[in-house]
Amino acid sequence: MTAQVTVRPLEPGEITTCMDDLARLRIAVFRAFPYLYDGDMAYERRYLATYLDAEGAFVAGAFDGDHLVGAATAAPLAGHKAEFAEPFARRSLDLDDFFYFGESVLLPDYRGQGIGVAFFDLREAEARRQGFAQCLFSAVVRPADHPQRPSSYTPLDGFWRRRGYERLDGLSTSYAWTDVGEDTESDKPMEYWVKTLT
Repeated sequence: MTAQVTVRPLEPGEITTCMDDLARLRIAVFRAFPYLYDGDMAYERRYLATYLDAEGAFVAGAFDGDHLVGAATAAPLAGHKAEFAEPFARRSLDLDDFFYFGESVLLPDYRGQGIGVAFFDLREAEARRQGFAQCLFSAVVRPADHPQRPSSYTPLDGFWRRRGYERLDGLSTSYAWTDVGEDTESDKPMEYWVKTLT
């Protein structure tokens, strides 16, 4: 990690102050493949306010000086959006076992410096502090022949596995957003990755 970038948890007051910066980061990073998210600030403010009001919500930020260049979020699965929690409830899995990782967004110029690893470490430490047995996140599934898939695109599966996460086969959900170049929202399949904490 370069010396000028600091990665740390955000205090509750800082989260409120950084809300628009978080929204802009999500819009910028998720616009790229594989999410292709055509976001807007009004939606982002509503989404982040609902998410960050959840009990046990956690945010880590990466700062270049005073400038927020990356962020990662997490919260107990039981308090997260129904789309992500319901598949576990249907399987009679205990939602209280899972600490759900939301977004992990980082501007391209800051990648490959260990910041993503730090985001995982901080969220796992928070999961342990809150008494959770497992960490979980979801990722969009796009077809290999998707017309907007860049030739240089490399999936993050290997990075996640090196962090100790494995795909949770047979369990999936969907979440709707508007893709770049489209006029309306459409459901996107999402798969889960999980790690048991030791």
